[in-house]
Order: sequence, then C-alpha cells, then structure tokens
Amino acid sequence: MTTAPQLPLPPGSPADEAVVALDGVSLSYGSTRALRDITLDLPGGRLIGLLGPDGVGKSSLLSLVAGARAVQQGTVRVLGGDMSDGGHRARTCPRIAYMPQGLGKNLYPTLSVFENVDFFGRLFGHNARERKRRITDLLDSTGLAPFTDRPAGKLSGGMKQKLGLCCALIHDPDLLILDEPTTGVDPLSRRQFWELIDRIRKGRPGMTVVVATAYMEEAARFDWLVAMDDGKVLATGTPQDLLDRTGAPNLDKAFIALLPEEKRSGHGELSIPPRDPALDGEIAIEADHLSMRFGDFTAVNDVSFRIERGEIFGFLGSNGCGKTTTMKMLTGLLTASEGTAKLFGREVDGSDLAVRRRIGYMSQAFSLYGELTVRQNLDLHARLFDLPGDRIEARIGEMAERFDLLDVMDALPEALPLGIRQRLSLAVAMVHAPEILILDEPTSGVDPIARDDFWQTLGELSRKDGVTIFVSTHFMNEAERCDRISLMHAGTVLVSDTPANIVGKRNAKSLEEAFIAYLQDAIDDKSAGESVTASAETPVAAPAELVHAPAPAPRRSLFGRFFDLRRMLSYSRREALELQRDPIRGTLATLGSVILMFVIGYGINLDVEKLTFAVLDYDQTTISDDYVAQLAGSRYFTERPPITDYADLDRRMRSGELSLAIEIPPNFGRDALRGDTVAVGAWIDGAMPTRAETVSGYVQGMHAHWITEKIRETYGEQATKGNFTLETRYRYNPDVKSLVAMVPAVIPLLLLLIPAILGALSVVREKELGSIINFYVTPTTRLEFIIGKQLPYVLLAMMNFLLLTAFAIVVFRVPFTGSFPAFALAALLYVISTTALGMLVSTFVSSQIAALFGTALLTLIPAVQYAGIIDPVSSLKGAGAIIGQYYPTSHFVTVARGTFSKALGFADLGQQLVNLLVAIPILVGLTAVLLKKQAR
Repeated sequence: MTTAPQLPLPPGSPADEAVVALDGVSLSYGSTRALRDITLDLPGGRLIGLLGPDGVGKSSLLSLVAGARAVQQGTVRVLGGDMSDGGHRARTCPRIAYMPQGLGKNLYPTLSVFENVDFFGRLFGHNARERKRRITDLLDSTGLAPFTDRPAGKLSGGMKQKLGLCCALIHDPDLLILDEPTTGVDPLSRRQFWELIDRIRKGRPGMTVVVATAYMEEAARFDWLVAMDDGKVLATGTPQDLLDRTGAPNLDKAFIALLPEEKRSGHGELSIPPRDPALDGEIAIEADHLSMRFGDFTAVNDVSFRIERGEIFGFLGSNGCGKTTTMKMLTGLLTASEGTAKLFGREVDGSDLAVRRRIGYMSQAFSLYGELTVRQNLDLHARLFDLPGDRIEARIGEMAERFDLLDVMDALPEALPLGIRQRLSLAVAMVHAPEILILDEPTSGVDPIARDDFWQTLGELSRKDGVTIFVSTHFMNEAERCDRISLMHAGTVLVSDTPANIVGKRNAKSLEEAFIAYLQDAIDDKSAGESVTASAETPVAAPAELVHAPAPAPRRSLFGRFFDLRRMLSYSRREALELQRDPIRGTLATLGSVILMFVIGYGINLDVEKLTFAVLDYDQTTISDDYVAQLAGSRYFTERPPITDYADLDRRMRSGELSLAIEIPPNFGRDALRGDTVAVGAWIDGAMPTRAETVSGYVQGMHAHWITEKIRETYGEQATKGNFTLETRYRYNPDVKSLVAMVPAVIPLLLLLIPAILGALSVVREKELGSIINFYVTPTTRLEFIIGKQLPYVLLAMMNFLLLTAFAIVVFRVPFTGSFPAFALAALLYVISTTALGMLVSTFVSSQIAALFGTALLTLIPAVQYAGIIDPVSSLKGAGAIIGQYYPTSHFVTVARGTFSKALGFADLGQQLVNLLVAIPILVGLTAVLLKKQAR
C-alpha cells in the first residue's frame, strides 16, 4: 500500500484532530481506476484544496467524503465515524454540505432563487420562521436578495455558484465540500466567491472547507493543499511547503515538479516566438457588427473584430457569455441574426464547402467517434474533407508523427488520457491542412504539462505554417501567450488588444486584474440604466446574523429519522412547482390521456358492422336479387358496385375495398325453386381471423334465414312448423357494443401507462441532471423521497381519472350504472400502484429514453395481454394466468367494467379493492429497497 507523502500539518491541527481520514481507499468505475490505495488525513478548521487536472480523482474522493458515493475498498472516516455505516451517514449528513461539480448542478432551474434555498431548508428540518431568517441572511450576504424571484436557470454562472453556496450553508455545516466551484465563471465572480468564503469562515472559524480546483492561481489562497494525479496523492502541505519542497517559483511549476519522472521527461519551457511581421495587414477573420438572438435572448450583441493571418487570437469570458456562439457564426454553423462574418474576405456561407475546407474546428466537448480507432477517426475526417485518396495515408502518418500519436493509432479514443484525446482532436481538425483553426476551450481540464505541449504545437502551427488560430480559454496564463485577445461579457466584447496593452490601459498588476476592472465597468454601466442593479455581481458585506452561532438543531418528527413529513412534503412541493412551471409536460400528461382514449377507444373496436361487399351474379334473376337484398338490408353490410369477373374480385379484395364477395352461380333461381342443391360462394378477407370468423357467422346466419323464408313462401307455414329457436338475451350490454366493454377498460390502461412513465421520468431526470445528489447527501430517507415525488403525480393521475370518466360517459355515451365512490377509491389505490411501478423501473435505468421505453414495455405488454382487457383472465394459462391474477390492472379492469356496466358497488368489489391495496406496500417497498442512497 502506498501512503501519500505528507508534510507537517499546520500549527494547531494535529493528525488526531483530522476531520477526514482515508485509509487504503480505492475506487473503480468498471475497469477504470479512479482512486488508487489512498491514505490521507485532512486537518479540521482549514481551507483545504485538492489540486489537479480533470480525471485525477478529485471529484471521486470528495463524493466519498460527502457520502454521495459508496466506499468500495478501504476506510473513509468523516467527523469521527465510518462513512460505510449507514447510521453514521444519517447522523452526519446534517453536518456536511456538498456542492458538486458543474454550474448549478445541485439547483433546480425552474425554481426561483428563494424556492431553491427554501427547499434545502425544508430538507434540513427548519420551520418557516427559521427558514425565512436564514434565507434572508444568506441572500443578503451573497448579493442575491434583489433576484429572489428569478429562476435559477436564468442566473449567470457566478450567481448560480453563489446560490449553490447558499443552499449548502442553509443548515450550518461543520464540513463544506466544494467541487470545482469556480470553473467556467469570470474572474470577477471568482474573486467575489472566494471573498464570500473568507467572510463565512471568519464567522464560523471551526468550519472546514474542502475544495477541488484545476486553477493553480486559486490554490495559493488555501491553507492546505493535496496535489493529485492518476488517482494518487502526490504531496500534501501548505502552498509554501510545496514551493519550498520543489523549489518552483509558482504552483504550476511545483505541480509539474511533483509529477512522476515518466510524465515530466521531455517537458521543457514553453516558448512561442514572435509572429512574422510579413503577415501584418492580411485579414483572415473579420466579424462586423455580429449579433445572434435566440427568441428574446441576445447571445451575441454587436461584436466586431479583425484577426490577421498567422495570429493567435484569444477569446476570454465566462461560460454563457457568447464565445461559442460567436465561433459557430464564424464557421458557418450558425447564421447571424445581424452583421456579417468574413473569412479571407469572403462572407461566410454555411453551404459554401470551399470555405469550410479552409477551416479546422475543435469543439468544446470531445466530439470524435468513440467506436472508431485513432487511425479510423483521422481517415474518416480526411475523406469528409475530400482529400485525394492517394494522399490520405501519408497525411495521416504526418499528423500521427506531428501530434505524437504513433503509439496509439489502433486504440479507441475513450481509452486514452485526456491530454492525448485533445491532441487527437487537434490532429483531426488539422488533417485537411486548414488555414484557420478555431478552438473552443481546447485545454479545459488538461494537466499543466499537456497544456504546455498543446500550446507549443499551436505556436508551431502559427509561426511555421502561418495558420490563423482563434482560441477561447478560461486560463489567464494561456491568454498571455496570445498575440491579441478579446475580453467578452454578456454577449459583448469589452476590449480587444494585446495582453500587455490591456494591462497597461488599466494600470493593473496582472491580466486578471485588468479583466476584472473591465467587467466591473460593464456591470456599473448596466446598473446605471436599470432599476434593479446587478448587485449579485458586486461584493456585499456579510450581515451580522450570518456570523452568529448555529441555531439549535430542529426537533425530530414523530417517526424520527426514518420518516419526516416535512421532508416528504418538500419533495412534493418542489415536484409540483416544476410541473406547474413546465406546462407542456402537465398538458401532455392530461390531454395526451384524452387523445389516447379516443385513439384506443375507437381503434380497439371489435364490432363488425358496415362491412363492404359486392356480388358476382351469374344468374341475374329476381330471386338472386332478393338473396342479395338480405345482405344489403342488414346494418352489418354495405353494398358496393357489382363484380364483373374473377380478376375484378381479386383486385378489389387485394386493395381492401371489399371484405366479402358473394358469387351466385348460373341458374341459381331455377335450382332454388326446384329444391335442388345450390352452391353459393362467399369469399371472405381472412387477413384478420377473428373478424373473418364473425363475417362467416353473419353470412351463414343470413343464408339460413333466407332459406327458411323461401321454404315458408313456397310450402306455407306448416313447412316450418316445429322448428325450435334459441332466444338469446344480453345482460349489462344489450346491444353487444364493443365500446361499452372497451372504453372502461381503456381507463385502467391509460392510468397505468402515463402515471408510470411520469413517475419513472421524475427520478431518472434527476439522475441525468445531477440533482439526485441532493437525495444522496441530505437526511432525506428513501420513503420520503419516493412518496414525496409520487404525490403530485397521484393527484395529476386522479385529475386524469375524472377527465377520462367524464369523456367515457359524455363523449362515448357509455352508461355508468354502479357506485362512483367505489370506482374513485379503486382508481386512487390503482394510480398509487402505477406511479410506484414507474419509480420501481427508475431504479434500474439512468437515462430518460431508457425509462420511457422500459416503462412503456413493462406496463403495456402485461396490461394488454394478461389483464383481461381483450381475453378474460380466467381463460389464461401458465405464466399468463399468474401475471393476470396478481397484476393490479387486472383488478382495476374488473372494477371499471363492473361499475360502468354491472352496477357493482363496495359490497361486490371488496376483493378487488383489497388486492389493489396490497399492491401498494409491495411496489413502494420494492422501490425503497432497490433505490440507491449512494452512487455506486
């Protein structure tokens, strides 16, 4: 076992007071090792930073410490207890706050600022007065008070991070865990965020803050650092300790020095020579008053700049400020709302392939084909850009050598480290030898060595090959390497110039300080013209209340930690608010049921009426006409023009024009009067066997009736005297209409399908968005989560029930003869089961598409085949009989048909109601057992 090399702890923080202790901890995702045998102590009461690029295990380690992920190997002790112990996690989670990686990942976009913080306050048991006090203090301290009613999804990146911090601090944690909280935010918001953390720590000096970051310049402000690489701890100590240990001038260089020798070998000082003056004046890229609007939202507003050939031009700004949109307009991927974009003097046209061939584009996300090898990806893109076949192999070899890919040509991209994947993306963008290279945040998450190597390559492309490079970045040290840069904020370019000139214009000490000054001016200018200022972007002093001692812990509910009504209703309230803010989902769930009722109610119609038929009459007598009249006069048949010959008969039956063809032979009338044997042909469309058998019965019955009438006419009443007939009477459905049977059966089908899908999606959507992390790290129990999310969909399903019942009675005119209270009670029990069934499905799937298809299949097939909708359950055998006997839909179909047609009430439906009631704890219990309280 390898133990992390640890430097002495800061004064006053002995090892036995460690707030977090890891011993031999390893973690894997399938075959990928995220953490490798880590032993580590983190001192209490400190601001601790986990330092390293993406993919080194920082987020995995923090998720273990927060209790969001299950411990696979080793021991994780937090706040004095083992995080593998569910009881300790339940007792400790109110003392831990976890803010996961990603802008606003623990927030709910449709909920307002206040509603988001209020939701967390409810989860941690604060009453209304306490929640209001805490929320007021937090929003005032973060400058979010003027934006109380703004949806979280419409906040800027910095404001989202501040709101996430408010949600994390609502319950006075002793351990605050922040996973890359400032990634993608502008320098001003980043500075204000850390100032806010400092003020909070002054108010609560005993609180420990653990932060993961990829920004080396941020790490200098931390009390204690943990440098990580490849799932291992490289070193721990104060920032000065790491600098002293490595002899490096800054933490960037110190981190490189701490890396294993095999990673450091061959790495030299980055050097980009000056640009060739001979290229001055030749414009490669020009943006002239570019604007881009999406509906009412302006993503890019009146942007203008020029980039000369061979220049490295940097684009700086926070996430969502318009950088990517501008790049897409310059490549022709988006058509500008206003203004023009030009490349080498030609206006950009997305359909102009000649211009496209002169551009190489590397998107922000890795966008190559994971199922193709490195060689196949290069070959594919070379062919997409129409490189001559005889040049492709040589060009691929050139790219492989230039970008150091020779050893991985037959590997799949997903198996490669992030730095090599970035080199592959650059090689693919360069395979067709473009003159312009547009790179959207190409080094995000890459380690310092890979980032330096990447920029060395960019420098060679610019200086040796004359390639014009347009690159966006969040890193200030990268921006300083550019020939010129543009600073962008809220869709507007604030300034374009060389890095040195921008710093000089503001008399700033660094480029970051100059950027902050420009941002502050832009915000002040905007505030001057608005009634509500952008105070969320400016520092606000912490109110006195924020530094008071934590309030006493809220009293437990009657059920203790196993079930709390307030927490359950918190999820119900939030789910209801999201439904209310998403009218499309609610409307489709309601109107969709009605539409499906029309489709299924009329579509699954077993009535055989108005069948089209025609006659091939070779007799052409009054007797044959009389025979045909028996069919034509029935409500079951509709006559079509006569058939001329067999070819006509075959053609019309093939086309579906005719369901029945009657062939009357020559001399039919004469032979019938003589009493001779007569063979009448009945050609029936047998494509649908059940329908064909019904048609055959109709024809034979009509034929027998005609024969009887003719005998009576010829020989008198005595000839038919003594014939016995069976008189049938139909109860409950006298007209034997299939709608009377099918429409009540459609109601259970729709109350199964749509509520189950909505229930499944409500959970899986949280998995996809990442907000499921709030369930993992808060005191919410499984039952509180399940029942809380169920309630709004149960209410929505009951509204559907009333609507479907009304349509069945009013529109389909199906008489309701039984007890409506019994029917409504059965419906309530049934929809609780169906929503629970959907949530049960959600425990097995992680994507909304899988949840949609899985729920539809697992509900529709048993319901249609085994629930008695078409065939009685009593007629089923084997597994089908078992499913039909226990499936909730079977019992509700009996209730629906019984109350509609048979006048049944509580006394008659007692067994069905009991069966529906028993299904609820079984389905909810199974869901609670299978629902994971930690990621695995």
